Amino acid sequence: MTEIDQAYIQDKFIEYCKVNTRSDEHSQSVPTTPGQITLLKIIEQELKKLGLDKVSFSEKDSYLVGRLPATSNLETTPIGFVAHVDTADFNADNVQPQVHPNYDGTDILLKAGRILSTSEFPSLKKHLGETLITADGTTLLGADDKAGIAGLLGMLKYLSENSDIAHGEIWVAFGPDEEIGKGAARFDVQRFPVEFAYTLDNGDPGDIAFETFNAAAAIIAFHGTVVHPGEAYGLMVNAALMASEFIQGLPANEVPENSKDFDGYFMVLSNNGNVDHAQIQLIIRDFDTDSFEQKKNLVTDLVDKLNKKYGEDRVVLEMHDQYRSPGDLIKKHPYVVNLVLHAYDALGLKPKVIPFRGGTDGDFISEKGIPTPNLFNGGANFHGPYEYVTTESMALLSRTLIEIVQQHVLLNNNRDNRPLKRKY
Repeated sequence: MTEIDQAYIQDKFIEYCKVNTRSDEHSQSVPTTPGQITLLKIIEQELKKLGLDKVSFSEKDSYLVGRLPATSNLETTPIGFVAHVDTADFNADNVQPQVHPNYDGTDILLKAGRILSTSEFPSLKKHLGETLITADGTTLLGADDKAGIAGLLGMLKYLSENSDIAHGEIWVAFGPDEEIGKGAARFDVQRFPVEFAYTLDNGDPGDIAFETFNAAAAIIAFHGTVVHPGEAYGLMVNAALMASEFIQGLPANEVPENSKDFDGYFMVLSNNGNVDHAQIQLIIRDFDTDSFEQKKNLVTDLVDKLNKKYGEDRVVLEMHDQYRSPGDLIKKHPYVVNLVLHAYDALGLKPKVIPFRGGTDGDFISEKGIPTPNLFNGGANFHGPYEYVTTESMALLSRTLIEIVQQHVLLNNNRDNRPLKRKY
């Protein structure tokens, strides 16, 4: 088995978790918070220590990229890996990672009266005997995606110290503002000359997600006519009732609380108003592009029907796409997923194709022409005080990435292009 420097991975992870990189959706700066630049500059120096070349940080998009050169004149096409430095919208001040060696399955008492227990979080049972890392209960940990960063650095360290392992060009990219969907949308992929790439964001070992939601957001404004109710006959138009009628026109069962796996949904985020004016905020999610477009068309049709019923411009719709699933592009390049399946098989990992019920940086990078599915980083309970990861899980990510680049050398000239399935 590949010997990964687990102490290095653990040290880097803990060091990076202590840097507050919480992003801010209300900020117009690039990146949205200064702590992200602090961490990117720290990683920049680490890449140079590991022997990467073409290391550069762009002030325009705040992406850090670097290249580990090929070990020989291989014809293997360049491959890329992507991780994000920001953390989610939860307290990230003074993060104090707690290390629990040889975890024995007992409850862990955190601050603020919180308890990390196997009864509430049964996934902990998979990590008995491992080195568990948690926050102290007052902050998040930052495993999303600092576990991905640490695992990626573990791979780079191993390959830089073992030049006898054949691999092609490996490019890495570290970006900001993933949690608020802004970072990768700005990424200048001309600085990232790879055929395909992988994000390392969430998930258990063996997971791979090549489909995410397609996502859209809509604001529907309803304009009424206010008349004294005693004289309202034939005159009043109640905006609040129009809004209610719109909601009643949506499929009652296609809501988040009834959705799982590859199901899509409509979600009414807010419904506010009175007789004079009302407004609905709505989001639309679906994995299949055709179904996604049908959902958007349904919203448009409902608005049109209400305007025909109550008068033109009574209802005004503003709708825009937020991100697109990389699935359509990746299905045209199945080798990108099949390569990972070969690597999982070589490592004895059971593959699990999962729907990523959200968005990743891979959505935006794929939209720019680079097929980019998501792998795993081994952590759990992201975005809150119960977040954890183990050193062994991050080391397994390192081994997986090493196996992927080795399999790419073996398969590049005889690619496995079997059509992709949702279950293997």
